[in-house]
Amino acid sequence: MADHRRERVEHLLRAELASLLLRDAKDPRLAGATISAVRLTPDLREARVFFRLLGESRDVADLERALGRATPFLRARVGRALGLRVTPTLRFTYDRTPDTARRVDELLQRAREEDGDEGPR
Repeated sequence: MADHRRERVEHLLRAELASLLLRDAKDPRLAGATISAVRLTPDLREARVFFRLLGESRDVADLERALGRATPFLRARVGRALGLRVTPTLRFTYDRTPDTARRVDELLQRAREEDGDEGPR
């Protein structure tokens, strides 16, 4: 039951943070940021928020600093919007999963080409 609640809160946090970044963030460095996932600790007190950049390639470290500066604002707004007893601490982390998947795909494609096999088995 606790896992189900955690998943619901993760989903609500992700949706609310994405909405806040889109509507209410005044810092232009936050433009193009999207929330890809949220993972909560079992006690719901800390949230690791995974983000990506859409569109243009910019400095991820700059965006991470901007998110760090916006964290108190975002946490306060999320707490009010969701009405949680304890608003989780937000920790922003760049989501490298798509980059890793792309790299693995490239390596597999190169291995297929070296073997002379062009198609999937």
